[in-house]
Amino acid sequence: MPLTTYWLEHAWLDTHVEPGVVLTVSGGDAGSPEGRIEAVRTGVATPPPGAIALHGLTIPGLSNAHSHAFHRALRGTVQVGSGTFWTWREVMYTVAQRLTPDSYFALARAVYAEMALAGITSVGEFHYLHHAPGGTPYADPNAMGEALIAAAAEAGIRITLLDTAYLSSGFGAAPEHHQLRFTDGTAEKWAERVSALKERDGVRLGAAIHSVRAVPADQLATVAHWATERHAPLHVHLSEQTAENDACQAAHGMTPTQLLAEHGVLGARTTGVHNTHMTDTDIALIGSTSTGTCMCPTTERDLADGIGPAVALQRAGSPLSLGSDSHAVVDLLEEARAMELNERLRTRTRGHWTAAALLRAATADGHAALGWQDAGVLEQGALADFVTIALDTVRTAGPVPRLGAETAVFAATASDVRHVIVGGRHIVRDGFHTSVPDVGKALADSIAALRS
Repeated sequence: MPLTTYWLEHAWLDTHVEPGVVLTVSGGDAGSPEGRIEAVRTGVATPPPGAIALHGLTIPGLSNAHSHAFHRALRGTVQVGSGTFWTWREVMYTVAQRLTPDSYFALARAVYAEMALAGITSVGEFHYLHHAPGGTPYADPNAMGEALIAAAAEAGIRITLLDTAYLSSGFGAAPEHHQLRFTDGTAEKWAERVSALKERDGVRLGAAIHSVRAVPADQLATVAHWATERHAPLHVHLSEQTAENDACQAAHGMTPTQLLAEHGVLGARTTGVHNTHMTDTDIALIGSTSTGTCMCPTTERDLADGIGPAVALQRAGSPLSLGSDSHAVVDLLEEARAMELNERLRTRTRGHWTAAALLRAATADGHAALGWQDAGVLEQGALADFVTIALDTVRTAGPVPRLGAETAVFAATASDVRHVIVGGRHIVRDGFHTSVPDVGKALADSIAALRS
């Protein structure tokens, strides 16, 4: 595998910003996505001969731990008027009904390229759109999942396909007509279908329980067992809405978190997405089992879901990650910033997390939640995934960062990303995607095709 040398004008090395860092990486533009950092050298004031110079602040690749790619087609439409999560969901169903494997590939390729431009090097795709309209399986029952895997490969980012069990419209209720695309009928049939998928370079496979309302209690353990057997990540939408909590109490006499604990779903490989409306007992259960929490602040505020107890969850022992979820915004730096700023609004105090802690949630901890424990750090042996943020834009211009990650987290946006390297391959160069020439047009065309 070829070696490439990168000179980083400034690099965030987990605890501080270091000037003049040289990374020797395997891979390169002709290599595989498994290229790694072979050596890290500090104190190099000028680029060595033959090195690729990355001017700005280089950080590890960002990890989008929760994505629904097709929701990107809703941006600019569901923000009209008023409503709740439940009225938003009805609009989402209309888009879901129109997708085919081909149109989903085109849309996801554009969405993942948008993520790459934002510095995202891995995505956790919470995938429940499995079958044709009406629920008929495609000739390849995993055609939609394969379309997402192919789209991520073309966009140049890693994907953890969190194949999702979605079996019910509510506690004890059969799927509604527009949910028939989502269901395999039983958890056993879900496991049979998803077991046919294979991991490959740049791809991890995981499982997801859509929610406690969408997977009957007596089938939760089947999904959890599938993930445990394979040492795979397991994600679940959890207590995003108070209505879900109320319905779970009515059906089972306990909270969704307690129900998951009773059926063996919680644990170190499990991530609860949102974890918004939790009791003290819920928080203790999540923390004591080392179950992760994926916060999606831009979606949670867009849908008026509420502000989750992220501080209490982390203090209890829950690792935090971040996701763009519905893609109202695709900007992991904004997600990190919003988690802190939301907590400031709620408590009227500042400084709940350091910039370094927020950046770790967006990098190393996000990658770990998706099964990429060897990504998200600029260290020897780690996957060669890193991102350079410009320090001369109207948002970032000012004192050169000498202490930490504050410029990245509290000033920069996705628009300030200039370079993205994944597995040693230059995916974004000088702010342009190297394999999707016009990402804006790709987005516009793929979304327009769903409306025609």
